[in-house]
Amino acid sequence: MPETTATGRAEHRRIAIAAAAGTTIEWYDFFIYALCAGLVFNTQYFAELGGDALLVSFATIGISFVFRPLGAAAAGHLGDRIGRRGTLIFTLLLMGGSTTLIGVIPPSSSIGVAAPILLVLLRILQGVSAGGEWGGAALLAVEHAPRNRRGLFGAYPQLGAPAGLLLSNGVLAAVSAATSQQQFLAWGWRIPFLLSVVLIAVGWLIRVKVAESPVFRQLQDSGGRSRSPLVAVVRRNFPMLVAGALLFAANNAAGYMTTGGYVQSYAVNTLRLPQSAVLLAVMAGAVVWLVTTLLAGWLSDRLGRLAVYRIGFGIQLVWMFPFFALLDSGNIALLFLALVLYSVGLGLTYGPQAALNSEMFPASVRYSGIALTYATGAVLGGAFAPMIAQALQSSTGTVHSVGAYLAAVTVVGLVVACVLKDRSGIPLTQERHDTGSHSAHPGGARGGDRAP
Repeated sequence: MPETTATGRAEHRRIAIAAAAGTTIEWYDFFIYALCAGLVFNTQYFAELGGDALLVSFATIGISFVFRPLGAAAAGHLGDRIGRRGTLIFTLLLMGGSTTLIGVIPPSSSIGVAAPILLVLLRILQGVSAGGEWGGAALLAVEHAPRNRRGLFGAYPQLGAPAGLLLSNGVLAAVSAATSQQQFLAWGWRIPFLLSVVLIAVGWLIRVKVAESPVFRQLQDSGGRSRSPLVAVVRRNFPMLVAGALLFAANNAAGYMTTGGYVQSYAVNTLRLPQSAVLLAVMAGAVVWLVTTLLAGWLSDRLGRLAVYRIGFGIQLVWMFPFFALLDSGNIALLFLALVLYSVGLGLTYGPQAALNSEMFPASVRYSGIALTYATGAVLGGAFAPMIAQALQSSTGTVHSVGAYLAAVTVVGLVVACVLKDRSGIPLTQERHDTGSHSAHPGGARGGDRAP
């Protein structure tokens, strides 16, 4: 399987970096909408709703998640039938086109109800793309990787979320600093959306040069592709779908406090903190999230995927209430501290995901399996997390109710991580995975697979 030559090692790294670059561009597009939902869209597209404008604006974030399973099903079928690489190129173009068009929609004051309708339709297309994107990027990285380095290589596509958050907040912060508040709301916010044209061109050039997954090529050669991968994975691997979805939901709900724009909106609109300073604080947290995501992938090759999950969910649970106390202080320095420490748990429960999910499903239905797991977990976790947080804060008058909600979701993830069996290092070409525990320590490598 994986090559041990210098050329093979260089190819593994190139594919991992390409996966990271592609998912970064995808998540930049996805997150820039979520950030503007709390800062712009409530006044530009939903102002006629008065006091409910912010809640409805956050709800449009969640609507896109409802369509993620549709994108996962379609991309999963194509990825398991025609290949990982071609499917990924399509999802990238769909996301980029949708994002660019959002940047040219006139406000509701100009075209009335057509404005929010167009906004929601394009957000739905973003959701369809996001539903199919991650699975392909994860598989390209993991299925090319040496067996004892799957966690590390699988962490590269995971870097796209914190890197996309960092990039989207950075661009938005730069535009915000360069314009007055009136200019930002009038036209400045459109710049990050229009920049997607450039990013998508870069992403396309990267992905067309990536080789197809060796596992998929082997399926093609052996005639082992499933005719109906979606049906097969639901019938035969349903418990794995549920377990993987619950694990991701616990991470995703917590993550969408920043990626979904709730923290930014609360800090700017309620606490009246400077918008550019708040965005910089989120960027600092994103850097820590990125570093701990890569660290988590590396650790999962040594300790096992689920051991790292348990550590991460434990940190996430312990820090949840202090996080919201520091957020509510209204002190920008404490907000920096809160987000930096909050991101440690996020990274540890995000980094091992690609390797863990890839090892949950047999090769012939793997794209469908991990795409559905990811999309379903996103619906259960992050879809309406900003809206739920806003509703809890409004009804109780305190952000600590949001902390209680997220703590409960974290406990669910921790329980799943404690009862699920670890499959670290199993052969990715076998069609029937056994249910025994597989230790990832030391390394998880077997046979001739070697680290580059």
